[in-house]
Amino acid sequence: MALRLTTPSVSPISFPNYPRKTPNFPPLSRVVFLLLRPRTYPAKTLAPPLPARRSGGAVPRVSPPQQEQRVEEEIAREEANGGEWGKVSAVLFDMDGVLCNSEEPSRMAAVDVFAEMGVSVTVEDFVPFMGTGEANFLGGVASAKGVIGFDPEAAKKRFFEIYLDKYAKPNSGIGFPGALELIMECKRAGLKVAVASSADRIKVDANLAAAGLPASLFDAIVSADAFENLKPAPDIFLAASKILNVDPSEVCLVIEDALAGVQAAKAARMRCVAVTTTLTYEELQQASPSLIRKDIGNVLLNDILYGGPSGRNGRMQNPQNISSLGKSSSEQLNGALSTDFAQEINAESEKGHFLGGLQGSRRDILRYGSLGIAVSSLIFTISNWKAMQYASPKGLLNFFKGNNRSILGQNEGDSRSSRIQQVKNYLADLEARGSASNVPEFPPNLDWLNTAPLRFRTDLKGKVVLLDFWTYCCINCMHVLPDLEYLEKKYSNKPFTVIGVHSAKFDNEKDLEAIRNAVLRYNITHPVVNDGDMYLWRELGVNSWPTFVIIGPNGKILAQLAGEGHRKDLDDFVDASLQFYGEKNPLENNPIPLALEKDNDGRLITSPLKFPGKLAIDAQNNRLFISDSNHNRIVVADLEGTFITQIGSTGEEGLNDGTFDSASFNRPQGLAYNPKKNLLYVADTENHALREIDFVNETVRTLAGNGTKGSDYKGGGRGTAQVLNSPWDVCYEPSNAIIYIAMAGQHQIWEHNTLDGVTRAFSGDGYERNLNGSSSTTTSFAQPSGISLSSDMQEVYIADSESSSIRAVNLKTGGSRLLAGGDPVFPENLFRFGDHDGAGSEVLLQHPLGIVCGKDNQIYIADSYNHKIKKLDPITKRVTTLAGTGRAGFKDGPAFSAQVLLKLLSSSSYISS
Repeated sequence: MALRLTTPSVSPISFPNYPRKTPNFPPLSRVVFLLLRPRTYPAKTLAPPLPARRSGGAVPRVSPPQQEQRVEEEIAREEANGGEWGKVSAVLFDMDGVLCNSEEPSRMAAVDVFAEMGVSVTVEDFVPFMGTGEANFLGGVASAKGVIGFDPEAAKKRFFEIYLDKYAKPNSGIGFPGALELIMECKRAGLKVAVASSADRIKVDANLAAAGLPASLFDAIVSADAFENLKPAPDIFLAASKILNVDPSEVCLVIEDALAGVQAAKAARMRCVAVTTTLTYEELQQASPSLIRKDIGNVLLNDILYGGPSGRNGRMQNPQNISSLGKSSSEQLNGALSTDFAQEINAESEKGHFLGGLQGSRRDILRYGSLGIAVSSLIFTISNWKAMQYASPKGLLNFFKGNNRSILGQNEGDSRSSRIQQVKNYLADLEARGSASNVPEFPPNLDWLNTAPLRFRTDLKGKVVLLDFWTYCCINCMHVLPDLEYLEKKYSNKPFTVIGVHSAKFDNEKDLEAIRNAVLRYNITHPVVNDGDMYLWRELGVNSWPTFVIIGPNGKILAQLAGEGHRKDLDDFVDASLQFYGEKNPLENNPIPLALEKDNDGRLITSPLKFPGKLAIDAQNNRLFISDSNHNRIVVADLEGTFITQIGSTGEEGLNDGTFDSASFNRPQGLAYNPKKNLLYVADTENHALREIDFVNETVRTLAGNGTKGSDYKGGGRGTAQVLNSPWDVCYEPSNAIIYIAMAGQHQIWEHNTLDGVTRAFSGDGYERNLNGSSSTTTSFAQPSGISLSSDMQEVYIADSESSSIRAVNLKTGGSRLLAGGDPVFPENLFRFGDHDGAGSEVLLQHPLGIVCGKDNQIYIADSYNHKIKKLDPITKRVTTLAGTGRAGFKDGPAFSAQVLLKLLSSSSYISS
């Protein structure tokens, strides 16, 4: 049975004039680093606010004697379970009654449904059926009331109509206080989080939107649509654990409010924290959950990790709360404790205990706490000033306001005509209110490629314009180029144009000649403007690469969309905009005069190579293999550079196996040679495939991938059935006949077993960050682009380009360690780059793309954006520059000889410039 499981990765289309609930502000480091990252699946996207959570325990509203009794009950329960809580790796949140205060509105909507049928019911009639799914929820009451001819599907449909229209409008504030904070605390602790609900997906999406909880917060969303057996059956929880790739019985914890949910968790052999938002403590106790708390705001991270608030197997302590700033202790305690007990604790808390037992007033605590926060923020800002420069104040404001409202994301099952009509309705409303902002004009001093300078008020007037904010290092920006090309071709005769707004991340990317080379390399044929100072980025509140901003023919900002994988959304919006404004006659279909860079560069005609990617050598037979990327072929030459042969002679993009002449590639990159079998392995990057060249039989075959960009973060498929995602480099480990793949497209290291043909993820959880861990699942990469086997074959060395670091991956555990570069403190900081030799984390690199381990056991790095070759000692972690001045160019010199380099290398590959 196919499961409709969702692992969100990118933000939906956002509309600036649909305000959302303003959340509290998060710590500065999380905001800056997570706002300024490329959008990628399954990236931990924008980190919502993280207000300070309290450190004390949380209990239901009971008198002190009752409280003591319940403490003893929980202690007894823990002792009965052996006192061992065990590891937790994933938290599965129920939705209704846990994340969202939606149980009562759901019952009220159900009462409305029965009222339309002429059947009198009360909200209490539905309580026994909470958490069992809408069909059972409505059907159970219908059966109890003896409703004749009850149609559960029709009733469910009407229920959703009433519920969505009346009770669950976007950002209506139905989220439980503390839900967002707990989710983010779990994510910061490295836990995976998922929504696992017996509600249909339409209700899940509506409730999350109404609660102001972005779907992108969660690693998976599992709803009832695809399941026959709902809670109390364990199917939904087991499916969630499967998609999260965690053991259900050992590392999963469920947070539930309904008996059916607690029973489902127990059936799945998962631990469960129950909250008393729907049922009483005594009613929940019947199902024997692991812990009981008042609501999600009273669930502590320690409850999840250790089974209690005070550490490993922590017992419930004195339930004093250290309140969040801005609320008095009495306000925080009110509702959690009885009035008398709360007053008693408030009296004691006036003489606060802090700093390891030192006493002081609450004013002292606030004063020193505020000073500590200010000093920490200042230190962070100074030490991470480079990252701060990319922050757009308007982007931060948009994020804090939550100005993202999906108009298409929740309607993927609708017909295209209905989706387009929905956009047209939105545009009509936008025009009627007249509140859309004008797009700022391009500054006159910007450099343009593929065209003369353009202006919105003249050249672009009367056109629908799609602005693509990109930077050429970003793999996600590369992934969307086929989508843009599709739109350009589809609407080539319409008043529509795409403009690439290049907003550089790295210093090297601000150079106009470097951008021109990127335009040529990616065959970009639409206008591109070099916004090196990021003026438009800041004015439009952009905060990630890639981001699309759609401008109307009147110069109004219509919508903003971030991330990759949105061809259909963009297509629908452009089509709807052309129809809507075409009916009002403001469109002008005057062609924009283009002067394509590819038509003005003689190098593309005269050069025998076209943007070569990587190299490999066969030293025994004096052969050099070159991935001639933009000629879509592999060139074989001798070590003096004399041409021998080529594989993929047509030069056309394609994925064809067969003879050397008939085979085709699509911008291949990494190469690895197997001397024992005379085979060359190819990372066929834009075919999303792993290829094998057999020099004995002079044939090419595909080992994995089928030309489709995958989103499988686990793998395990055989042959071409296993999809890949922009493999960028490869290395071959001969003792186990394994090909290791730097999977840049989804920030992982994969392995292909040449003996059984199985390809699977080896290291990295798929989140784009610079995180070193002891295992494959606690490690994260950021666009790994180079890979090389260590001389002892115990590790592979990784050029982790977006974090500007060099990493070592253990071939036994899949864990990683830092060798040089990157941010050693903040894994999400992908902006610590520069050009500085040294040792370990004091080293600064700039987007290294190539790496190789030589026979001298030294690591040689292509520090690509610094235009240098550097050497790294894996023992001392010291980096020294061998060649390069720091400026791009083609000038040879005596400092470093290619022939000397070849003598140093023992692996089968070295780095092309």
